[in-house]
Amino acid sequence: MSGPVVAGGVHPKSSRTIEILERSGGRLEVTGSLTFATARKARQQGLHLLSVSPVRELEVDCSGITASDSAGLTVLLDWLAYAKRENRSLQLRNLPPPILAVAQISDVREMLEAGVRA
Repeated sequence: MSGPVVAGGVHPKSSRTIEILERSGGRLEVTGSLTFATARKARQQGLHLLSVSPVRELEVDCSGITASDSAGLTVLLDWLAYAKRENRSLQLRNLPPPILAVAQISDVREMLEAGVRA
């Protein structure tokens, strides 16, 4: 019998890695699993990269997210809240269907898709 599967069809043992990479022009890329297992690391890495970026209009490409849950959604909402507090623009691009589904249930989908404008 196999273990449980998280959103995106990734086995939990392989779903514990997350990487947030800084690209040119204020663009960040998220790759890996954005779940309860990785949320703390993702939140810290993302907030650090957002805080040190000299670019005022930032974009996060979420197309590399392989698994997600409500903790992952919370991380993205935290990043948006940070950008708003710092009077910066932040747009989330290529949000995967599992995150959008949780955002819809949580009644924050419009906020997530709209991002923050400075």
